[in-house]
Amino acid sequence: MILRNRVKNQMVGLLVAAGLGVCAVAAGATEGGAGSPPAINLNTASAGELEGLPGVGEARAKAIIAVREKRGGFKTVDELVEVKGIGKAALEKLRPLVTTGSRVGGTAR
Repeated sequence: MILRNRVKNQMVGLLVAAGLGVCAVAAGATEGGAGSPPAINLNTASAGELEGLPGVGEARAKAIIAVREKRGGFKTVDELVEVKGIGKAALEKLRPLVTTGSRVGGTAR
């Protein structure tokens, strides 16, 4: 009986530890950790890739590409506000998901 309880406690401990590991991976995925998908480069993304972003449909993806071509590319993510339909609120939702491939101060923006 004592052996059975000891094994049961060890199994519970392992399951709890495994669960914490899964939670840590999930947290990293939502906070830009190693589990996060790579940011979409605004200067090279296709319309289809852009449409995968929240709040970006076919029309907005085409508008992003049109502004990109007109400007010769985006230097910063902040320049997305020049695209019709993208305001400050939409920009903040997109910011962690996109990049321009430029490096400013050692970090991609």
